[in-house]
Amino acid sequence: MNVVVSELDGIAPAAQPVEIVERKGLGHPDTLCDALAEEVSLALSRFYRERFGFVLHHNVDKVLLRGGAARPAFAGGEVDEPIELYLAGRATREYGGVKIPVDELAVGACRSWLSANLHALDAERHVRVHCLVRPGSGDLVELFERQRRAGAPRLANDTSIGVGFAPLTPLEGAVLAAERSLRESAAPERGEDVKVMGVRVGARSALTVACAFVGGHLRDLDAYLAARARAAENVRAAATAILSVEPAVEVNTADDPAAGSVYLTVTGTSAEAGDDGQTGRGNRANGLITPARPMTIESFAGKNPITHVGKLYNVAATRIAEALVSGIEGAREAHVLLVSRIGAPIEEPQVVHVRLRAETPGRVAELAPRAKEITRHHLAEIGSLWERLLSHNLATDRLGSL
Repeated sequence: MNVVVSELDGIAPAAQPVEIVERKGLGHPDTLCDALAEEVSLALSRFYRERFGFVLHHNVDKVLLRGGAARPAFAGGEVDEPIELYLAGRATREYGGVKIPVDELAVGACRSWLSANLHALDAERHVRVHCLVRPGSGDLVELFERQRRAGAPRLANDTSIGVGFAPLTPLEGAVLAAERSLRESAAPERGEDVKVMGVRVGARSALTVACAFVGGHLRDLDAYLAARARAAENVRAAATAILSVEPAVEVNTADDPAAGSVYLTVTGTSAEAGDDGQTGRGNRANGLITPARPMTIESFAGKNPITHVGKLYNVAATRIAEALVSGIEGAREAHVLLVSRIGAPIEEPQVVHVRLRAETPGRVAELAPRAKEITRHHLAEIGSLWERLLSHNLATDRLGSL
């Protein structure tokens, strides 16, 4: 295995003159697509395992959300046209003479997740789910099956890139905490569709928040403005606890209260009328969008947890980076990049590039043997990572909980 350790040079992100961090919350249309792709994969994986004893080939990583039409109003509102969800991808529909109810599993998983996570949305009336999943191509199915029949190592079913970094900067942590504070405070007038944009210029940070409010839980404009102020205070408190310096916070900056124009919804998500969504356009596997950090456009959502390196390598790279920083005295920051080769064992990437920033410049060569040891240890465990992934929706769960 080719593990290359080099020095991470340049200015650390938290010391750069400008830093930008974004998170799309649970009810954002793009996050909805990622979460539902993950939920369909989880439903299929669990069914396959319970019925056959192992997970069969699937990749249900293409979800498109077409927004509906709605008329939000204080103390009410109506959805005129439902949200349309189109699920595409590949899945094993028959195995050993047994037909697998892929459509029923997929549609049921989507409706169950929406009902459990979007409190103001009626998953039966407000959403139509179209399952367009087809069987997988013969060569990829054969690749998936080959390792099981022969008892061979699991083989990568794509040539792909995984990226991870650690630790989070204070601004990155504050953006995560800000969205979480709005989601966990359980205010019925507040929808789950939240987007937080964090910007730091020098020592000053600002958080711009878009937060959907539910008209049915607000009697009038004054109630809306009071709820918006409470949301801003929630964000300010959560972010200040991490930043140690109070940031500027603005919520729903497009509002024009004098004209009666505010961010009001029926369902708590802009998907009801204002926005569409697609897998892979939102948060990366660590829950953030970080343009100043190493990133990949590879989407983790809906990919099978057994052999698809588009999921496994992004999870593994993040876990390795965290282990390097916590497990090597003198390592201040780590970037990890993994590249797979289709058909090769998933434990054996083409290349692993570890970049370390040491507390003392020039010490990276001294730290490299320990860095390689930690990296190889985590890669050796990647074949068992799928068991933990079967209990986590990566679009909603932090990787640290794995």
